Amino acid sequence: MKRYLCSIIIGMVVILSIGTYYVKVASSASSLPKYTFKTLEGSDKELDPVIINASLQNGSNFYEPLTIESNTTTYASERSYLENLTGRQNQQIERLVKEHRSFMRGKDSISSLYEDDDFLAYASVNSEYTKSGNMEAKFDIGLLEKKDEEETSFQIELPNQGRIMDADVRDVQLVHSKIQVLTMNDVNSNNENQTKEVHLYTIDVANKKVLSDKTLVSESFTDPEQVDFQMPIDLAPSQPNNMVFISLIKGVNHEDGFEEKLKESKLLSYNYETEKLETVKKELLSLDMARSGYADGKNLYAVEMKSGKYRIKTFDLSSQTLTNDTELDIAANKKEQDFAAIKNGRVYFLLGNEVDQDVLTNKPAKLLIADIKTGKTLYKGETVINKKNSKSFELIIDDLEIK
Repeated sequence: MKRYLCSIIIGMVVILSIGTYYVKVASSASSLPKYTFKTLEGSDKELDPVIINASLQNGSNFYEPLTIESNTTTYASERSYLENLTGRQNQQIERLVKEHRSFMRGKDSISSLYEDDDFLAYASVNSEYTKSGNMEAKFDIGLLEKKDEEETSFQIELPNQGRIMDADVRDVQLVHSKIQVLTMNDVNSNNENQTKEVHLYTIDVANKKVLSDKTLVSESFTDPEQVDFQMPIDLAPSQPNNMVFISLIKGVNHEDGFEEKLKESKLLSYNYETEKLETVKKELLSLDMARSGYADGKNLYAVEMKSGKYRIKTFDLSSQTLTNDTELDIAANKKEQDFAAIKNGRVYFLLGNEVDQDVLTNKPAKLLIADIKTGKTLYKGETVINKKNSKSFELIIDDLEIK
């Protein structure tokens, strides 16, 4: 009886502790300002798919992550313990977990996934260093046939892994029934040089083997020289994609910062179908616009500030031609960070985080939703706060998602 009584008491203490915690959390969250968008033009129904991940800060004294979703603010402290433990997942990941829970177990990187009407594919690099200091790296490969939910999964060693220091998966495609995995690798040069490479691995799922390891780009350098590779922000990272853009950046590290060698930097395109790697002519698409652009597998959308307005330029990836140039009805401000997303024929354009002389200014975030082809404004609004004493807080935008 004493044993059961002890268990009951412990259980009550745990329940009371949890209850007290959530009461304090609720009380704390209720005292924080709530942000919503005030509609200046258009229909507020356009806000339904909009998700803004941000944080509330008060100097170095306070920091709280928050999400504005469907025009409602939710703080991290208001979410469940499990939600905060696992973190906020990408919308596409959440959908895939609901639809294919067994296959998606342990898979949380959207850049490692590929999806079409028939298949869902996955490829990631699992690596660890041995006691001798060498890296052992394996591919984790998965393929799901949606029709019958038939799942294939296996591990296979990376080719030439003895020379690889790090491998980062940047894109996964399914081409002619073979999984193609694009990675950016740091390579051991066994001398003072550093080497960075872009690799394309072709994997035969049926026979569980790597058919080829193709080095698309290889660049060696020695400090203070620097080399880096960048890709546009992928708006549809798991969708079929025939072409990718890769920015090759070369420069020198000085005491006062990084200086890029613009004449040596270039923009490359790779076509999965034709297996052609080409240099994009700079007069077609500038390096800066490509790096800060947004790609969806068919087009690349670049933001340009011109004549006091923002413009969205649409480049067809296959023909590498400018197909659309849309002016947005929102004033340009070089001090403001901009975030863009393109979905369902709309461009979602968010301005926030204005920096003046390295100091953040607490101004409202501005949101514009427009037709991507015509530029017609469908919605325009700015953030408002429900508390009068919130001037000391700063809303810091992290990213913009669209359901």
